Amino acid sequence: MSVSTLDRPRTAAGAPPAPAPRRGVHTPLLSRAVVNTVLVLATVWTVLPLTWLLISSTKDFAALFGSGGFEFAGFHLTDNLRGLFAEENGIFLRWMLNSVLYAGAGALLGSFISLCAGYAFDKYAFPGKEKVFGLVLVGVLVPAAATAMPLYLMASKLGLTNTFWSVFLPGLVNPFGVYLARVFSSSFVPGELLEASRVDGAGELFGFFRISLPLLRPAFATLFLFSFTAGWNSFYLPLLMLSDHHLYPVSLGLYQWKTTLAVIPDRYPLVIIGSLVAVLPVVLAFFSLQRHWKAGLTSGAVK
Repeated sequence: MSVSTLDRPRTAAGAPPAPAPRRGVHTPLLSRAVVNTVLVLATVWTVLPLTWLLISSTKDFAALFGSGGFEFAGFHLTDNLRGLFAEENGIFLRWMLNSVLYAGAGALLGSFISLCAGYAFDKYAFPGKEKVFGLVLVGVLVPAAATAMPLYLMASKLGLTNTFWSVFLPGLVNPFGVYLARVFSSSFVPGELLEASRVDGAGELFGFFRISLPLLRPAFATLFLFSFTAGWNSFYLPLLMLSDHHLYPVSLGLYQWKTTLAVIPDRYPLVIIGSLVAVLPVVLAFFSLQRHWKAGLTSGAVK
């Protein structure tokens, strides 16, 4: 028998004593409870305003101020929608179409530009590449509000203020999208795959459009959603650039109606139902692009 065995204390039955319980056994359970509590609070913080918006959209002017915020008082959703699209000869529909052009078409073209730039930064070597990419990262750090006034002065000199292009063109430049595109390109597109295509005689354009771009489809969907959401919610730049209310995006149009509520209080239900309708395209874009994000979990894999 070894010395360690002789020195070990034994119980009455001769077996070694049970190890003492470790401290902090309940720490994982406590951490999980804290995390779940934070998630529940964040969910409630997000859902409550949307719930109020949905309930308030069903009320007329009298019920809106004569009942609680989360209390159903009549159902006037159809009347509110009819009044929304009839106000000012249907200007709200024009604002929605403007937002679709600013955000939708701009996000499609801007995401493709960002994808091409990020792919070039990742796959090609050229003089000053990292320095230029450093300037792109600097652009990520600059808030959009800080560039709005310089963009306005540039557009004024070019004669583009109060035009569609004054809002559309700045949305095509997205430094954060270029950064994300480079990260996606390095993860989803193996360099060996491109080398094999070059050995087989494929050109660079063929390799990008026929090999790399299909692998980058989840990346394009992600970039599109970010750009679309930013363009749809854009407010400050259109406020500076546009004076013709027929060119307003829906966010600026609803703000204009909100400023007239003291004079035209009957617009309260229209502003609320308009805010609900304005949220729907972003929600639809999010759910329709979910499957592309799931596909990104396996995109770019090489057997």
